[in-house]
Amino acid sequence: MSIILKSKLIVIINILREHIIERLGNNVPRLDEVLQCFKPLKIKRNEQILSQGEICKYVYFVAEGCLQVYVYDRESNENTRDIITENNWCSELMSFGSQSPATENIRAVEPCSLLAIDRQSFQLLVETVPQFDKVYKQILEASYANSVYRINTFVSLTALERIKWLMEYRPKLMTRLSSKLIASYLGISQETFSRLKAKL
Repeated sequence: MSIILKSKLIVIINILREHIIERLGNNVPRLDEVLQCFKPLKIKRNEQILSQGEICKYVYFVAEGCLQVYVYDRESNENTRDIITENNWCSELMSFGSQSPATENIRAVEPCSLLAIDRQSFQLLVETVPQFDKVYKQILEASYANSVYRINTFVSLTALERIKWLMEYRPKLMTRLSSKLIASYLGISQETFSRLKAKL
């Protein structure tokens, strides 16, 4: 991980500023103080930012790029729980909250510009800036909803229907990600994905 250059940093910070204002309104007290709690990071493609068994120390805001949240099955195959793109938050929330070993992995699948906030700073903001507690609840709700909705939806869908679901609800992923990663996200084999995609 490397620190972002100052000119680029201003752009990245402003993306988070707009994200917070969009959700909480323009009247957020001490917004600049909130933004100063975030550490800017430049992440290379395929760089691991959390591995299973480690303690998750940060919540990340994705200003640019794309992250993969995944676990390994018994055959050591990657099963992708989520793909996090720009203007969204990413963390292993169970580990972050309890400081227990993470059960998931997080990796950059594209070069990323992230803003990271550690647990102590995050808790301080939740306690001292009432509006920020709303952001935290939105992060929790989005993480839960994305995972549970996708899993529950996929249970009843065929492989072809899953691909059509992705094309309808997250079409940009089709051109941004490799076939292997998309197949992992959809819970199907890469061969099945390639074969069915060719029929569409």
